[in-house]
Amino acid sequence: MKIIRKNDAESGSNSNKCKTTEYSFGDKDIDLGLATITGRYPESGYCMNLISKELVYVLDGSGELCFEDETITFNEGDAILIENNRKYYWNTSYCKVSMSCTPAWSPEQHILVD
Repeated sequence: MKIIRKNDAESGSNSNKCKTTEYSFGDKDIDLGLATITGRYPESGYCMNLISKELVYVLDGSGELCFEDETITFNEGDAILIENNRKYYWNTSYCKVSMSCTPAWSPEQHILVD
């Protein structure tokens, strides 16, 4: 068993509209992060995870998750599975989400694309 206390989690930012908190257990197979998104992220184009599936749980807020071929509306309490290599962007005035990635997330696999 491993535990990461709130005060030991790593705060970060993907942009001024996407603030993150990472709970990295040092496990290559899975991780956990929180993101607070306050606008379109990324500001233009799409983001994509090259390696991991991302399991998202909406803790608070609502908005849209926009893919190349579809847009889904989400609300507090919804869960979304984003497959790897899928281009998407967040369209929300505010949401807070929990994201678990498998295999574990790393900055190198998260890219911004047109």
